[in-house]
Amino acid sequence: MSFTLPDAVATERLGAALARTCPWNSALSRAIYLQGELGAGKTTLVRGLLRALGVTGAVRSPSYALFEPYTVAAGTVLHVDLYRVRGAAETEALGLRDEFRGGALVLVEWPERAGGALPVPDVQLTLRTQGDCRVADLLGSSAAGAAWIAAAAVLFETDIRHAI
Repeated sequence: MSFTLPDAVATERLGAALARTCPWNSALSRAIYLQGELGAGKTTLVRGLLRALGVTGAVRSPSYALFEPYTVAAGTVLHVDLYRVRGAAETEALGLRDEFRGGALVLVEWPERAGGALPVPDVQLTLRTQGDCRVADLLGSSAAGAAWIAAAAVLFETDIRHAI
């Protein structure tokens, strides 16, 4: 499924739609892998998602810290940035696999740098530039992910129509 995002506000709204429709499960983690060039809007989307979950503080890409945990009403959100990671061995050393065993929502920027050391996500999200806009391509990699994208699409489209 693809969404045209004319500006940063639309990108944040897509993140908010994903937050509001997240299929939280206390026993299973949920994961979104975010791909795209530098400046494509990955962190902007994560910011919109976290704001919708009630995070009020600064939301930056954890490029140097590698991951940033947030506690929200529904549980824990872990924002991961693997831009500086080089392969599976470095990814394994971070201990991220453990985060996929609980009920956390794990958001991973630059998952391709993990060298295959991460489990399959629920949602794969790629941001790309198209003319003056960005396009978000979402793919459900699990049944929960496909349902999540469908629910978020309805909410996002409704939100965008009301914003006009």
